[in-house]
Amino acid sequence: MSKKGQVKKIVVEIRSGAGGDEASLFVEDLARMYKRYAQQKGWKFKVANYSANEGGGYKTLVILIKGEDAYGEMRNESGVHRVQRVPETEKSGRVHTSTASVAILPVIKPTDVNIKDSDLDISFFRSSGPGGQNVNKVETAVRIKHKPSGIIVSSQDERSQASNREKAMSTLRAKIYDYKQRKKEEELGTLRKDQVGTADRSEKIRTYNYPQNRITDHRINKKWKQLDRIMEGELGIIMKEFK
Repeated sequence: MSKKGQVKKIVVEIRSGAGGDEASLFVEDLARMYKRYAQQKGWKFKVANYSANEGGGYKTLVILIKGEDAYGEMRNESGVHRVQRVPETEKSGRVHTSTASVAILPVIKPTDVNIKDSDLDISFFRSSGPGGQNVNKVETAVRIKHKPSGIIVSSQDERSQASNREKAMSTLRAKIYDYKQRKKEEELGTLRKDQVGTADRSEKIRTYNYPQNRITDHRINKKWKQLDRIMEGELGIIMKEFK
């Protein structure tokens, strides 16, 4: 954290939703928008993991961003982003609607979030593969519930129980930090819940309408006729509305 207590390192996870290949291409477009915005801010941008789509674009793209108050700037990007445009393969000129979800998680040091062992309910299970079959004979997968907040995380990607526990705890710290920040803001009355939303992935937060060169943010009911500029990284036009 910085001296002001701002989170400087975040994980940006973008996943394709409804819309097939067009949704995967939209994931790539969103990533490019965030990359160019990060460059404008002087932040570091690195692709940590990805799953490419055969038709172009990405099914999933995980990015690490590091920079001054990166979490404070980017946290309101969490949610479902919807795009309306004519795909290059569409011969009749029909507009298609596709979606992609964005999740923003802060990277939190263990010392920045105090978690009591007595507040945790930890269980272990066998990790499962496609179809739900168990792929390990040993219970290496970890499930952790934080009793005070009700937050539940799990990890089964790593081969050892210790590695899965460490990975789950890292995710838990990020979620608890986000939970506490939002609770604090609610208590101070600075979080406009009816406008900004809860950053839940199921929420449709924004629509990108290419034929009309328009972006609409549904949380604040505001529109910008500058889609082309914003997609080139001028995201600050929208960001300033949430400060």
